[in-house]
Amino acid sequence: MRRFCISTLALVFLLIGCSSSDPDVDLRPQAVRSSVCQDHMNLHNRMDAVEKTVEDTVEKLEEELVALLDQIEDPQWSPLVDSVGPNTVDILEDPEHRKQ
Repeated sequence: MRRFCISTLALVFLLIGCSSSDPDVDLRPQAVRSSVCQDHMNLHNRMDAVEKTVEDTVEKLEEELVALLDQIEDPQWSPLVDSVGPNTVDILEDPEHRKQ
């Protein structure tokens, strides 16, 4: 009888050890787990598409900015850009100071 209790106790401890040693055991059904994984992958795919779109947009904006800066630096526009005189208006200046 005593041997039976020790064996039973050892088996209980073995089962407790086995169940606590694997924390990755997911008790949800396979269909739910695969749907969660699929949702996760879909999210990553959408994020990749958004990232690609943002990178393409930034590249286009950089190209347009370079083209605009080239246009501004063109000698045809330099008199308008380089003019420093009484007709130059600072848009950030306080309007009351402009009158003076």
